Amino acid sequence: MAQIEAKIQVEQEAFAKAQASADRAAMAAASRELRYWNSRRATARVVAVCQIGDEVRFGSTVTIIRDDGRQQTFRIVGGDEADPSNGTISHVSPLARALFGK
Repeated sequence: MAQIEAKIQVEQEAFAKAQASADRAAMAAASRELRYWNSRRATARVVAVCQIGDEVRFGSTVTIIRDDGRQQTFRIVGGDEADPSNGTISHVSPLARALFGK
């Protein structure tokens, strides 16, 4: 939720700057981003962090052991937060869907 709020703040500032300079294209772009992030905020839900031993669900942190013995830890997040190289995967990714309920 904090990331969404931060994005809204950035876009509000961008809109104000574009408005002050009468840049219609920048105003349109910032307005479009504001609509997007406001709708994301309206539908966002904060979920409780899973406790150890709970089943895998949205928000869970999961460690897997690959066939070659490497361990990887991921947190299952929304699509906007997903960044596999930084340890987060989207809840709609094949890996996350395979882990749900385990």
